[in-house]
Amino acid sequence: MKSKLYFIYIILLISGLISGSCRSAKVPLAATPSAPLQKRLPAVELSTDPGPLAASDGFLPDEPLRLLRSEMQNNVADPTDSATYGYARLVVTHARAHRLQRGFQAVQMVLLLTPTLLGMPLETYQTDVTAELQVSDAQGRLLGTYAGTGTGRAQVAMYYGYAQNTAPRLADVLALRGALARIRPQLDTAAARLRPLLLARGPVDNPTLPAPAGRARR
Repeated sequence: MKSKLYFIYIILLISGLISGSCRSAKVPLAATPSAPLQKRLPAVELSTDPGPLAASDGFLPDEPLRLLRSEMQNNVADPTDSATYGYARLVVTHARAHRLQRGFQAVQMVLLLTPTLLGMPLETYQTDVTAELQVSDAQGRLLGTYAGTGTGRAQVAMYYGYAQNTAPRLADVLALRGALARIRPQLDTAAARLRPLLLARGPVDNPTLPAPAGRARR
């Protein structure tokens, strides 16, 4: 009887970590820091290659492109452009996911997850990435490559941490966003050179960027 009660107690606590007793990850997943370049680049076609990040537990196929698009729209590309003047490809060259504090989980189970109820994290997901942004003109000529590293951490914990099913994804997002933040100052420095080179080759022949109504082409 005691063993049954023990397992019921454990299941209830784990259910709390999986669902509603943790912080929502919606805001950190969606938020892109606002730090626009002093001189923005022309709008460009975007693509991604997740590389080894695709093997992460929290990986979603459309996540890297979503993050790149948000970064470009908020901080890098000219929002008034209705044509695209080249390409930007984000390539993840290195990715490593860790699950920290896993050894402590056995102790947590023996103690009926009491440390978790008192606020100690059950475990921490950490993702380290190295990514590079390749900028090319409309003819496909490579104009520059800019690399950055990022680390993302998400704790699985009651009250202040995140749920077990969202923590891996959040760690990936924070790591990739960190790499983009490291790339951004390099683009700021290179913008004076890149902008005229991108414009000189003209717009991309078959752009995927929709042209907003009532907005003149350059």
